[in-house]
This record gives sequence, structure tokens and C-alpha cells, in this order.
Amino acid sequence: MKTARPLPKELRGLPFTLVDASVAEVSPRRWRHGSLERLGRGIRREATMAALPLSVRVRPFIEVNERCAASHLTAVELFALPQRRQNEALEAYHLIRPEGAAYLARPYVIVHRMRLFEDEVMMMNGLPVTTPERTWLDMAEFLSLDEVVAMGDSCVRVPRQEFEGRDVPLCSIADLQRMIDRHKGKRGLRRAKEALELVRVGSDSPQETLLRLAIIRSGLPEPELNVPIITDDGIRQHQPDLSYRKYRIGIEYEGEHHGDDQQIVRDIARSERYAALGWTEVRISKRHMVNDAKPAAAKVLVALARAGWRRNG
Repeated sequence: MKTARPLPKELRGLPFTLVDASVAEVSPRRWRHGSLERLGRGIRREATMAALPLSVRVRPFIEVNERCAASHLTAVELFALPQRRQNEALEAYHLIRPEGAAYLARPYVIVHRMRLFEDEVMMMNGLPVTTPERTWLDMAEFLSLDEVVAMGDSCVRVPRQEFEGRDVPLCSIADLQRMIDRHKGKRGLRRAKEALELVRVGSDSPQETLLRLAIIRSGLPEPELNVPIITDDGIRQHQPDLSYRKYRIGIEYEGEHHGDDQQIVRDIARSERYAALGWTEVRISKRHMVNDAKPAAAKVLVALARAGWRRNG
């Protein structure tokens, strides 16, 4: 086999369609060359490629399939919503197609044909993707109740501009309710309804959501989420992940990043602030989340009891 000519710069290292190739004046012979990997009819890529963002990898599959949009797990990843760890060796993209559209079978593509309204698809970096609220409803069929709640919390949380470049939630609780009301009889609808009753604005991570759910299920009062401590003189202090202002208890979930030196210094300073304010700090880590997070709930119970809370009080 003769050495193939280099691809035009705009196609190098990227999956591309036959239309892309034609626009870039790639000859039919070069299109058929063995150095290009076939990703199904009308899609090629160089056999050796660096890791690419999902939006780049999925784009050709959407463009060659009419009336499709990224959905389900693919949309979840594009929105950076919480999900189970997937098999990274499996390259498959989830696309949604309106019910009644022709059946579509392609390699690397999982197609979902179902009822789809126009306002349930949005554009993200030039790609049609199901909206966060529609994605949440679609995933309710495949996730546990706690996972659906965690995804809902992530959808409605208010992001911080300085960290994420936006300060507007992906959607609102009302948007999630609208999806439920609109899609009567959809698979996963019962779980979505149950989850929506537990979705709250304020959770900054799936771990915080799972911790909150474990606390509620243990019969303890529901804590507030990321509410700042305000001292009597009106000065705003730090904000605990979860808290009981009445009992002056702050609950902090410490992820893996809390092991680095700088974070340890910040955690010590935070503990000192708690003590100075007369608050009790309850620190929860991954090891407290085993066995349905019962150890975590037990720690919170001890703090509440010491502060004067009674189960039947």
C-alpha cells in the first residue's frame, strides 16, 4: 500500500464525514485509503488519534444521521452531570430520534426512538443535545433513585461564576416537573416523580446529595445546603456543605482532594473558625459512606443529640 498523502490540516486527528472530506477537496481515492479507520458509512478518522473531547468525537455521527441529537449517557457527559463510571473501552454514542423516524442501525451508535418535542433539544457548541431536564428524565429509567436525585440536584444547583464560568443553573425544578407532566407513561416516570420530591437546590456534589439522603432516611431532620453562617453582627462567614443553624452544627464532606497539603491547612483553619463561632463541625469522608452511609448518619446523630435535639422532640 502506497503511503497516503497527509490529510488537510482541518481534518487531521479528527473524525470527519464524507461531506467534510468533499469540502476539504479530499479525493475519493484518499477517502478509501486503508490508513483511514471506517466508523460506519460516511465517517472516517485517522487510525491513530489522540484523545479528543466527546463533542468532537460524536459530531460526525449526528451530522450523518438526520433528525438526531445526542442523548442519554452522551448528553450526561456533555453536561458533566454525575453518572456511574462507564466502560471506557466501549466507544458508543447515544442518539435520540423522534418516534416514527426510520429505524437506524450503525456501528458505535445506540439510537433511542421516542417522543421528542422541539424544545427538548438545544444546541451546545454547534451540536444538538437533549436539554438537561429531558436528559434527566431519560436517565430515570436506568438509574437508582439516589442517582436520579443526585443528577437532579446537579441540574438545578446554582454554579459559581469564578469556578465554572456561569452562574445560571442548567434548569429549574419547574423544568424537571414539566418533563414529568409532559411524558405520561414514559419508562422511569414513577422513579422520576419520587426523585423530584427529594431534589433540592444547593447541593454542590453527588456526595453531598447522597449524604443528605442518608441523613433523612435515618430519621434525622433534613439539613440545609451550603447556607453561609451569619454572625450576630451580620458578618458572613464560611458556608458548610450541610448544616443545622438551630443547633449550630456544620457538616463537611471531605473528598479525595482534602489530602493535599494546602487543603489540609485550609481544613484546619476552617475547624478553628467553627470553634471560634461556637459551632460543632462534623467531618464526613468516603469511609463514612459505606453501608448506605449509616456511619455518616450516626456521626450526625451524635452531634445533634449533644446539641439538644431529640428524635421525638
